[in-house]
Amino acid sequence: MIYQFHIIFFCILGFSLLGTFPAGAADKEETLSMEEMVVTAGRLPEAKRELTANVTVLDESEIRSSPARDLGELLAGKNIGAVRQQPGSLTTIGLRGFRTESHGNDLQGKVLILLNGRRAGTGNAAQIMTENIQRVEIIRGPASVQYGSAAIGGVINVITKKGQGKPSGFVRGKLGSYGYEKAVAGMSGAVEGFDFSGTVSRSSMDDYDTGDGTEYDNTGYDRKDSGSLNLGYEFLPHNRASLIYSGYYAHDVGTPNMIEAIDPNTSIDMSNESLDFVYDGQTKDNLWSWKARYFVGKDEYDYKDPTYPYERETDQEGTQAQISWNPGQYRLTAGFDWINYEIDSDLDPKKSEYDNPSYFLLGKATYLDDRLILSGGLRYDEFEVDIKEGQGGSEDDDHMSPRIGLAYFLMDNLKMRTNYGQGFKMPTAEELSGNFVSSWGTPYQGNPDLDPEASETYELGLDWYPGALEAYLTYFYTDFEDKIEVVYTPQGAQTWENIGEATVSGFEGELSYDVGTLFDCLWEIRPFINFTYLTEFEDEERNEDLLYTSDLNVSYGLSFADGEGLLARLNFSYVGEQDIDYYDPNTFAQTRMEKGGFTVADLTIQNKVLDFNSYGDLSLRGEVRNLFDKDYSYVKGYPMPGRSFVLGMEYAF
Repeated sequence: MIYQFHIIFFCILGFSLLGTFPAGAADKEETLSMEEMVVTAGRLPEAKRELTANVTVLDESEIRSSPARDLGELLAGKNIGAVRQQPGSLTTIGLRGFRTESHGNDLQGKVLILLNGRRAGTGNAAQIMTENIQRVEIIRGPASVQYGSAAIGGVINVITKKGQGKPSGFVRGKLGSYGYEKAVAGMSGAVEGFDFSGTVSRSSMDDYDTGDGTEYDNTGYDRKDSGSLNLGYEFLPHNRASLIYSGYYAHDVGTPNMIEAIDPNTSIDMSNESLDFVYDGQTKDNLWSWKARYFVGKDEYDYKDPTYPYERETDQEGTQAQISWNPGQYRLTAGFDWINYEIDSDLDPKKSEYDNPSYFLLGKATYLDDRLILSGGLRYDEFEVDIKEGQGGSEDDDHMSPRIGLAYFLMDNLKMRTNYGQGFKMPTAEELSGNFVSSWGTPYQGNPDLDPEASETYELGLDWYPGALEAYLTYFYTDFEDKIEVVYTPQGAQTWENIGEATVSGFEGELSYDVGTLFDCLWEIRPFINFTYLTEFEDEERNEDLLYTSDLNVSYGLSFADGEGLLARLNFSYVGEQDIDYYDPNTFAQTRMEKGGFTVADLTIQNKVLDFNSYGDLSLRGEVRNLFDKDYSYVKGYPMPGRSFVLGMEYAF
């Protein structure tokens, strides 16, 4: 793997050096991706080149060229941080040593997943399909000022497509290894003020074989359905009302035990669905703009086990409102967010509620002919938790979050940026106000004196984009404290205290170059690499490295597009060694040990083979997942599929 890595790295470095010379690339206009409008960092559209934060954007072309079937697989291929992916449609995503929460809602996570700018209601990235996604925007580092609790390591904002242009549609089918089948259909467009975009999909798969040829029972699924719809109407210039629906439904998903102790009798039904009502508007001169949103959602999880079955249902409701003043040199945004979760579970506590109103102020200013950019913000959150049915009570708390950033253009295409931000995660209802005895006899006692888990992050970065070259490098340092950990009272009750601390620091980088510009070629031939290298990731309380955290994660490869329907992508993803707590299913012992690193390669090729002019076109697609049949696992004992092949056909009209 290291040999492969070095070859590609030095190829990219050589291309980068060539890019500094005037041949080919000199006549190319400024990199288009830096002018792409993103909305995550400031909750308003702004060009990526104007950001003071470190934001990664996965655009529609990159999503389309990936063999990923859901958001978890997409981000695992991009390898933006620590991924924990295992059979049973369960994927957590890590950023800077912190990760999403995969079970239930997103309240216990430290990386936040958003759907069109509001909390998705789940931390399980496998529940978000890639169909109808326009792009994914990733803030690396704390974003609590913009989005509140759980945004310590960063934010992953999934943005669905909005209809535009002449109405069009497509139908797509795929067949692959292990009995994989998938059908997708979609339409989008705009007509006289109305716009629409939507897709529906259904897939199924049998149990798979691992890289060493062993059949892994109970890893398939009977059916996964997903749907996405965005309907809008522009009733005045720059004033749009929209309805957005998103749904994911999985039926009889296999949930295997470790391959050494397989249990074929368990499965899961799970779903996550939501409905948004949104109003966006602005004045003709763009001096004032505003947004209002109301949304509802539901996340359901039904664990079907003959011995220990249980169900959990989380109802989500929320609003967002903001207004912005933008006279040109300055921009000021004030807003209000409210989110409410009601959780009903067979496990203890049976019923709980979480209520969170918050208020924020975000600002941005430019000086020195737009060469100097200042940004910052302040957010105040109030929280109230309530455990019902005699298993606890009510408690409340609050938190203030600041952030400030600066960017300065040393040259027109060389930007230096620095940021300071705080992140936090509020205690759960169980941790603050629980008072019950579990079904297995353990007493639980909440601690109303708990503080929010909190972090401070400092970062310094450089963005360089001369023509067809794009290069980004960021150093960050995070001090994390008040980690909530389990302790026991003298009477034997489980409770929680703020006793944990951690330090995480390291480098993040991205580098890509369009080699086609060297030869004035219309083809895009782009070698690329992105990496996260942690120089420190220490649990200060135990004086040990953080568990399930690799010091190095790298994604690299080559993408190709001819502009006429042919695209290809070869992607390598390397996950470094990490310390884990391993539970031995034979001895029932739990041991801290080192899990080795691995590299996985994927290949995608798609080509338009028939053009029916005004009647559409037909494309064929081939995918090879785990190209070299690697026997690997993100979670020890839960190996991932061996090499698999997928063939697809798409008719677009």
